[in-house]
Amino acid sequence: MSGHGFHPFKGRVSRRFGDSLAPDEAYLSYYDVRLMREDVNCIKHDWLNDNVIAFWEEYLEREKLSAFPTARINLLRPSMVFLLNQTSDPLSLKEALPAFENSSHVFLPINDSNSPEVAEAGTHWSLLLVSIIDAVAFHYDSLHHSNSSYAMTACHKISLLLRRPLRFIELNDSPQQENGSDCGVFVCLEMQYLLVNRLLKRDSREQVTMSMRDPGVDAGKGRKEILRLIDSFRKEGKSRSRSRSPRQSFDSKSPPRIGD
Repeated sequence: MSGHGFHPFKGRVSRRFGDSLAPDEAYLSYYDVRLMREDVNCIKHDWLNDNVIAFWEEYLEREKLSAFPTARINLLRPSMVFLLNQTSDPLSLKEALPAFENSSHVFLPINDSNSPEVAEAGTHWSLLLVSIIDAVAFHYDSLHHSNSSYAMTACHKISLLLRRPLRFIELNDSPQQENGSDCGVFVCLEMQYLLVNRLLKRDSREQVTMSMRDPGVDAGKGRKEILRLIDSFRKEGKSRSRSRSPRQSFDSKSPPRIGD
């Protein structure tokens, strides 16, 4: 499969909750992402951090995208999107990025952080979907146009890497969040819907709409689904480890693991 995620710098791990929630307690190792206890806590009722969104992208690649080996779709990790937006020379990152010229689509979670010194400095997520084959970038923002400038910056950086212009389209009918913390959940659910229902299942003979107006987003159900998946993988990881070593116990340094 040529489409895959790039995250050589890993995520900027949040430290937003304080010591009472044991932020250093490892909860699940899922392929290239290690989820901590604080990551799971933020899914329950708070703003999603980089690590949770990186996990979701890893999940989509491993469980959804892998069934379509000829797909040329990339899910760029939050840390790399941040670096891409911060650099004045995107070509300097070319070796760490996928070969966009060989891709059909790229998903980019957009964050409004401007501070490379402060982890999790941003306050809002949105989603940019670049259709390289159509030379169009679609922006999905659940808080009106709050992240438009950051999304346009990312669009411009991708166009420089491709050495051709991209048309930027703000999806004005994007579903809107009803609070100040659901933006990351919207990004995760929109990414899954667009990937699975619009790109992977598309009929090349039919025109495909990229609007998210009709399916909508239920953030509450989305949080529960992400937590359900994590708990399911955690149980599976424990079961696999016990079958190999019945006496093995789990601690904060060795969480249940899925993936080699």
